Amino acid sequence: MTNALRQLPSVDRLLQEPAIQALVTEHGHETIVQGIRAVLEQARHAIRSGASVPTRAALVQATQAHLAAQSLTRLQPVINATGVIIHTNLGRAPLSRAAIAAMRAVAAGYSNLEFDLLAGERGGRGAAVENMLTQLTGAEAALAVNNNASAVLLVLTALAAGRAVVISRGQLVEIGGGFRVPDVMRQSGARLVEVGTTNRTHLRDYERALAEHDDIAALMRAHRSNFRMLGFVTEPSLAEMATLAHAHGLPLIDDLGSGALLDTAPYGLEHEPTVQESIAAGADVVCFSGDKLLGGPQAGLIIGRTDLLTRIRRHPWARAVRMDKIALAGLQATLTHYLKGEAVTHIPVWQMIARPADDIRRQARRWARRLRAKGIPAQVIAGRSTVGGGSLPGATLPTWLVALSTSDPDALAARLRRGTPPVVARVQEDRVVLDPRTVLAGQEAPLLTSVQQAANPQARSIQ
Repeated sequence: MTNALRQLPSVDRLLQEPAIQALVTEHGHETIVQGIRAVLEQARHAIRSGASVPTRAALVQATQAHLAAQSLTRLQPVINATGVIIHTNLGRAPLSRAAIAAMRAVAAGYSNLEFDLLAGERGGRGAAVENMLTQLTGAEAALAVNNNASAVLLVLTALAAGRAVVISRGQLVEIGGGFRVPDVMRQSGARLVEVGTTNRTHLRDYERALAEHDDIAALMRAHRSNFRMLGFVTEPSLAEMATLAHAHGLPLIDDLGSGALLDTAPYGLEHEPTVQESIAAGADVVCFSGDKLLGGPQAGLIIGRTDLLTRIRRHPWARAVRMDKIALAGLQATLTHYLKGEAVTHIPVWQMIARPADDIRRQARRWARRLRAKGIPAQVIAGRSTVGGGSLPGATLPTWLVALSTSDPDALAARLRRGTPPVVARVQEDRVVLDPRTVLAGQEAPLLTSVQQAANPQARSIQ
C-alpha cells in the first residue's frame, strides 16, 4: 500500500498540468491548490480501501469536477423555470430594470444617503423612501429596515418590551427556514398572551384577555400568508380589532408579511390583503416585506402613526437593522413605479402575475419547436404557476409548460442545475417541465442552450 500511495503525483506536479493551469484565472491559485489536495486525499483514502492508483488524467478530471462543484455553491444568477414567481430559495422578487440601474448608480460612488442637498447638512437616511410609503399607503409615517422579521422584532421591542401582546393562537405560525412567529416575538422581550383556538378566535377572546391582564401593550394580528385554514374557521376583522384596541387606549400591530400594494383579484387570484386596507381598517403599525409582492429588494417596511413610528425610530435597534444604501436605492426605484402607476408593466413580479396565458402558450410552443429541431423530445402541456414567497397560499395561475421526456428526469434536472447558466426546473409526472412565466426577458436563448447541453452534451448550441 505504501508503494501505491507513493505513486500519486504531488500537488506541484498536478498544478503544472495544462488543464489545471487553464483554471487559474477563473478560480485562483490557492483555490486550485486546495482542490488538488482534497482530490489527492480522496485518492489516498480509496487506495487504503483497496482501490487501484488513479491515473494522472483521472486526478485532473477529479480536480476539475471538484472545482466545478465548488463553484455551484457561490452566489450566482440562475434561470427560474419553475413557475414559482416569488421563489424564496432563488432570491424572491427579481428587480425592475430601473431598480437595478438605481442600485448600480449608488454603488458606483458617493451619494446623498444621509445628506440634505437643499440644506447642505446631515439628512435622514431613507427619507425619500419613507415619504413615498406614506403617499402610497395613507399612513402618517414610515420606516424601512432590512427585512420584515427585524421590522416585527423592532416594533415589539420598542412598543412592548416587558409587557404583554395579545395574539390569536391561529396566527402563531412557522415561516421559512424554521423560524416561528412566537419565537421572534419573544426575542423582543414582549410576553405573548395567546387567545382563542387554532381555528376559531372571537372578539370576546381578546376582550377577556384585556380584562384579565393589566400589562398589555398592544393587540397584534399576524397575517397567515403561507397557508390557509378552511372549514370551521372564525376570527374578528381587523377593523373590529382596531376598535377594541383603541377603546382601551392600545395600538393594533398588523404583521402583513408579504404586503401587497395592488389588488391581486383582477388577475385571477384570490384577494391578498393590501397595506392600504390595513391602514384604512385602523391598524396603528403595519409591517410588511419589500421583496415579495411589493417586488423590490429585501426590506422590512413599517408604517403607521407618527407617535409610534417616532418611538420605533429612536430605539437603538433601529440602527442595527437599517437598510444599506444599495437596497434603499432599489426600493426607491420600485416605489416610484407604484407612484407612476406603472407597477404592472415594469415590476417583474407583477408582469408575471398579469401575463396572459395565451402569451405564455405562444412562447412555450416556440421553445418546443426549437428543441424538437435539435432532436430533443418536447411537448407543450397545460399547467399551473404559483405566486410563492409566503403569498396567496394554494392560489395558482393557468400557464403552459414545455415538458421534456427523458428516461431519468431527476438526472436531467440535475444537469440543468449544474449548467452554465444554471436552470432550475421542476419534475412533474416523470418529465422535466419548464414554465415560461418565470423566465425573464433575455433568458430564452441561454435557457434553450442549457437545455440542449443537458439533454445532449454533444449537441451544438441552439442559435
